[in-house]
Amino acid sequence: MRMPTHRAPTTPGEILLEEWLKPMNLTQLGLSQKMGVDIQLVNGIIKGRRSVTAKTALLLAKVLKTSPEFWLNAQMAVDLWRAQQELKEERLARRKSA
Repeated sequence: MRMPTHRAPTTPGEILLEEWLKPMNLTQLGLSQKMGVDIQLVNGIIKGRRSVTAKTALLLAKVLKTSPEFWLNAQMAVDLWRAQQELKEERLARRKSA
C-alpha cells in the first residue's frame, strides 16, 4: 500500500462514519451496542481521538462483516503518515538550529 504524501490518509473513523454508519443508518450508540463496547470508544475513533486497536479491529470486523486487517491497515496508514510528518518537522528544526 502506498502512502499519500500530499495529504493525510483517511482515518478509520472517517471511513467508519462515511462508509458504514451513514449508509446503514446506524448510530454510534447502535454500533457500540452491537460491538459490546462503550460509546466513548466508537466516538473517539470517529473523532480521531482514539486509534483502532487489534481488539477493536476484531469487533468492527465481526459486526460490519469486514476483515480486522482492513481496520488495522487504515490505522497503520494514519500512524505512519503522522510519524513521517513528525520526522520532517524534527529535521527542519535541526536545520534551523544548526
